Amino acid sequence: MAMNQNEEILSENNEAVADNLPANETPDVKPEVKESESQNESKLQSELAEQKDKYLRLYSEFENFRRRTSKEKLEMIQSANEQLIKALLPVADDFERAEKAFKGTESKDLEGIFLIYTKFKKILDQSGVKVMEAGAGSEFNPDLHEAITQIPAPDEKLKGKIVDVVEKGYLLNDKVIRFAKVVVGS
Repeated sequence: MAMNQNEEILSENNEAVADNLPANETPDVKPEVKESESQNESKLQSELAEQKDKYLRLYSEFENFRRRTSKEKLEMIQSANEQLIKALLPVADDFERAEKAFKGTESKDLEGIFLIYTKFKKILDQSGVKVMEAGAGSEFNPDLHEAITQIPAPDEKLKGKIVDVVEKGYLLNDKVIRFAKVVVGS
């Protein structure tokens, strides 16, 4: 609309100039019009390029946001039950102590307890809970183990290694939820 008004004004000015010129002279206005059109066109091209750049940046920001939130949702789902599982780990420890205490005895009453314990372990396994492999003689790893004490090593091979496991450690989807409490040989 602004271009039409400008063109009308230019044409009126050209007619006024043409009226005042002698008959053999014609006004030379067309190069100025072409020049202003090319300036407008280059201005529009630069604005278009700027808008495309803004659009691409906004689109990439949105894609990054979408990926980040989907990753956070997945992590939340995987560790949603972490607090509940942490609270149930002492129950698993109690079942293991009971199993060790009644290991040599044969009783129908104990069979039910061991069935419950087996079912409990399966539920933990299905939830992604794994027992840490920390046995006597394995390397001490501060990322997985918590040393509660150090004792003189009964054997030279056990220096700086685990001598005894006091409490098992557990992983939930490869994330430590309870460190293994161990005794280290010095």
